[in-house]
Amino acid sequence: MKVHEYQAKELLRNRGVPVPRGEPCFSPVDALRVANDLGGDRWVVKAQIHAGGRGKGGGVKVVDSRDRVKEAAEEMLGMMLVTHQTGPMGQQVNRLLVEEGVDIARELYVGLVIDRSSQRVVVMASAEGGTEIEEVAARTPERIFKAFVDPKLGLSETDALNLMEKLGLEDQQAKEGAKFLQRLFEAFWETDASLAEINPLVVTSDNRVIALDAKFNFDDNALFRHPEIVAMRDTDEEDPAELEASAVGLSYISLDGNIGCLVNGAGLAMATMDIIKLYGGEPANFLDVGGGATTDQVTEAFKIMLRNPDLKAILVNIFGGIMRCDVVAEGLVQAAQVVKLKIPLVVRLEGTNVERGREILEKSGLDMITATTMDDAAEKVVAAAGN
Repeated sequence: MKVHEYQAKELLRNRGVPVPRGEPCFSPVDALRVANDLGGDRWVVKAQIHAGGRGKGGGVKVVDSRDRVKEAAEEMLGMMLVTHQTGPMGQQVNRLLVEEGVDIARELYVGLVIDRSSQRVVVMASAEGGTEIEEVAARTPERIFKAFVDPKLGLSETDALNLMEKLGLEDQQAKEGAKFLQRLFEAFWETDASLAEINPLVVTSDNRVIALDAKFNFDDNALFRHPEIVAMRDTDEEDPAELEASAVGLSYISLDGNIGCLVNGAGLAMATMDIIKLYGGEPANFLDVGGGATTDQVTEAFKIMLRNPDLKAILVNIFGGIMRCDVVAEGLVQAAQVVKLKIPLVVRLEGTNVERGREILEKSGLDMITATTMDDAAEKVVAAAGN
C-alpha cells in the first residue's frame, strides 16, 4: 500500500523526524488559507499523486506570493499529471500539499528497503539527492553507500554517523543527520514499511536536516496491525480493475499486453507470464485466483479481464491441487457462458481429476483451444492473439 507525501510526512512528524510545516489542500481557497497560516514569503505547492517525477511534470511549484499560491493550486487541481511513473495517460490531481519554503544548502538521498538475501533492512545514502536514484545506481553505483541493519538491534549511532560522514557531513550536521536516520529507521520498522525514501533529504543553511520529500510503501500483509495507515488509503490512486478484483478475493495487476492470464498460484502465474513472453507475446495482466476459487470468482475474473479493450486472447493455466480440475472446468464453462466470451480462449489443466476436467470442457460446446503443456499453451495463445 502507498500513501501520499503529506501522509508520509505526518507519520514521520509524529515520530520526531524533521519535516517542513505544511497541510494538505483540496481547493485553491484551502491552499490560500494554509499559506496564510504558515506565514513567511515563500511557499511550495505540490501535487499529491502516487508517482515520482512530479516536479518535471509541472506538479511542484515554488512561489513567492499568496496570489501565486492560489494560482498554482488552480492550475494543478484537476490536471492530468504525466510523469515517468504514471504512464502516458497521467494521473488526475485531486489534492495538494502546501508547505513553507526551506533554505536549502545541500540535497542528499536516503532510502530504506528490505534486503531479502541478508534478511536485513538496508539503509542507502547518497550525496546525489534530488535526482533519480536509479540513474545514480546505473551510472555511478560507488556513490551509493549502504548499512545493513539487524532489526533486533536497530540502526546504531555509529553506523548512522558513518553514513553521514561518507556524504560529506561534519560535526553538528553529521550528528543531526545521524539522529534523523535513526528516527527514520524506527518509523520504517514500527509501521511495517517495505520502502521509505527521502529524496531530497536537505541540509539547511542553519544546519538542520529535513525530509523535503517523503515516500512510504507498506507491507499489505501487516496492515491489520495498522488501522491508522489503512485509513490513509486513497482508492482514487489505484487501478479500478485491481480494486474490483481485491473486493472479490482475487489478486490482479494490470499490465500492458493483450493476452489475459487466469492462473491459480502466484508462482505459476509468474511462470505463465514469463513463458508467454518467451513465445513472443505480452501478458495483459497478472491474475491469481488462489487455491479455492468459486465459480463466481472465476466469472468475475473473466469480466475484469474483458474490460481491457486491448485484450486479444485469454490463457487459463490451472494446476489442480487443492482446487480440483473438474471443479475448475465447471466454473470455466459457467463463467464463459455468463460473459459470452468472444475472443480466443486457451485452456491448460493439469493435476487432480484432470481427465474429468477435460471431459467437462469437451462436452461443454464452448469454442476453446485446449493445451497439454506450458509450452503448448503459450504457443497457442500467442498465435491466437495474432502476435
